Amino acid sequence: MNVRVRFAPSPTGYLHIGGARTALFNWLYARHTGGTFILRIEDTDTARNTQEATDVILHGLRWLGLDWDEGPATPDPKGASKGDCGPYFQSQRNDIYRKRIEELRDKGMAYEHEGAIKFKMGRDAVVIPDLVVGDVRRELTDREAVDPDFVIVRSDGQPVFHFVNVVDDLEMKITHVIRGEDHLTNTAKHIAMFRAFGVEAPKYAHIPLILNPDGTKMSKRDLGASLQTYVDEGFDPAAVVNYLSLLGWSPKENREKMPIEEIVQRFDLPQILRHNARFDMTKLQWLDGEYLRELPDDKFQTMAADAFRSAGVALDKFPASYVSAAIATCKGKVKRFSELPAYAGFYFADDVKIDPAVAATDFTLDNLARLKKFRDALDALSDFNASTIEQTIKATAKELGVKLGLLIHPTRLACTGSTSGPSLYHLMEVIGKPTVMKRLDSVLVAA
Repeated sequence: MNVRVRFAPSPTGYLHIGGARTALFNWLYARHTGGTFILRIEDTDTARNTQEATDVILHGLRWLGLDWDEGPATPDPKGASKGDCGPYFQSQRNDIYRKRIEELRDKGMAYEHEGAIKFKMGRDAVVIPDLVVGDVRRELTDREAVDPDFVIVRSDGQPVFHFVNVVDDLEMKITHVIRGEDHLTNTAKHIAMFRAFGVEAPKYAHIPLILNPDGTKMSKRDLGASLQTYVDEGFDPAAVVNYLSLLGWSPKENREKMPIEEIVQRFDLPQILRHNARFDMTKLQWLDGEYLRELPDDKFQTMAADAFRSAGVALDKFPASYVSAAIATCKGKVKRFSELPAYAGFYFADDVKIDPAVAATDFTLDNLARLKKFRDALDALSDFNASTIEQTIKATAKELGVKLGLLIHPTRLACTGSTSGPSLYHLMEVIGKPTVMKRLDSVLVAA
């Protein structure tokens, strides 16, 4: 069987992390089986759909690296994926829907009712074979027992979700429908329509929901619910993909950090878990930090520079070699790129701002006297590099008979405005002797 799967979001808002996970599972299964992954925008609800929401979906999938394989040719490269094809849009497929409506009417399976068109639903229970949940028997509710038929075209002429969803899956020859478990309640209707068209329904795999850590359903207001959060916060998309793959799917050997190639090789539907997944932001941040630490230097440099620019830091004012050296001191120190402006913004500031409360602790009279001694020793250096700076601070501490920290802490605060950051000796080398002397003197003069 040539596997064909699809992701079919509605462009009515942001891309929910659950939707992104559904897209990922479909993409992984297509890549695992050598099949086809289709993107279909379900935009028949013209009152709620927006172009902005469509753009968010396309950008989010591209950011995750989830390329789709077919669709109508598009002159717009922003919406394109493999073979320069755009996603399918249901709003552009009305002729197909009209023909399928007429087919159902001709078969006596659809009829007009108060200006709308309803599908004639069977009265017997429907058994839903599901690759994850198992066989589910769907009985009619008391209300449905009176009238189980349902609208497939509204009185304004717009086809509804249930109908276009089935027609598109039929037309696109979808073999597997992998979607959230919240859609399981719709599936009996969909199977009935496939049977009405005289074809077998696709194989269904309803995947577990993503819940908050406390077990409540994740809403759009909850932490981490929007994929855009991770884009804005500077997460590595590879880390997000890795983490999302583990929400409801379990590889053998309890592996956690895996390259995408290994995830594709291991991923299969029988390994999808039955129970709901709980979102753990702490674990995702840890995983993101691991990915950032292991990024190739050139990629880390590029992504870090983008993060600084996004925060309004004018990197173009500085030599490229200086920017590169500054960013290099941050690798392995942050868990996500959005932390960089606060962590290392001192590299690109004319002056640093020091919290008076912190200054009161580190800039005591005794510490300032020691700092003046260290400043004079630095001024005498002809080679101003990390090695000589380290040797000098250790020699000064030994001469003064104090612990090294009594020099390191006030020096760091004076040079960076912070009590933590990159390696002190390396950051001092990067910002250079003139800037170091200027910042130390600023503190000493103010005292």
